[in-house]
Amino acid sequence: MKTTISEIFSSIQGEGKLIGRRQVFVRFTGCNLNCNYCDTPLSRDPDYGDEFEIDTLHQKIDELITPDFHSVSFTGGEPLLHADFIKNFLEKYPLPSMLETNGSLPGELVKLTELVDCVSMDVKLPEHEAVSNWDDLLDQEIKSIKILIEKGINSYCKLVVQPSTTTETVAFIASRIKDEIPDNHKISLVVQPASPLDMWAGKTHKLLEISEKAGEHLDVLTIPQVHKLLNLR
Repeated sequence: MKTTISEIFSSIQGEGKLIGRRQVFVRFTGCNLNCNYCDTPLSRDPDYGDEFEIDTLHQKIDELITPDFHSVSFTGGEPLLHADFIKNFLEKYPLPSMLETNGSLPGELVKLTELVDCVSMDVKLPEHEAVSNWDDLLDQEIKSIKILIEKGINSYCKLVVQPSTTTETVAFIASRIKDEIPDNHKISLVVQPASPLDMWAGKTHKLLEISEKAGEHLDVLTIPQVHKLLNLR
């Protein structure tokens, strides 16, 4: 089995709840969404990158593992477009792993629930212009969240916000998620201010307002892209 990967590299995780952890990043090509804030636009091209087989990918990862290695991050693009490849890889090489996904493909996510250790799910806003029907996308993302909770996977949601993002939109999304998940579960929402941070000059009060509104429904953390502050990939 082969698939196309745009890049493989070792760096510090700069987003979400595993921030600061050393990971080997495997960036798959192709994406089913078209977000206007995407910082890896080349990865959306399904033909960009090189073909890898399972064994050659493992060899490359193994070469990049350092003493502080925490896990492999399967990212993209959208890695769930390569779910069968990832499944076969982890069945043969059960490395600690993290999946970074947009959550729009719950049927593909199910294939990996027994294999990945952590999932970061990037919930989209209407203003991200990812798809023509945002309501349908949110429904699919919520299906994915429920799958992760039911399977007991260490997971959280991430929401990229811009200065133009309204607190009402964030509150609506947070309340929808809360209403759909079990009462005894409180999933975390990582609010990620879009980069570059210069765009937030004089507007950081907005992040406090967003956090407060989302916090009425979910556990909230506000974390910028630290790897960009450190000038790392």
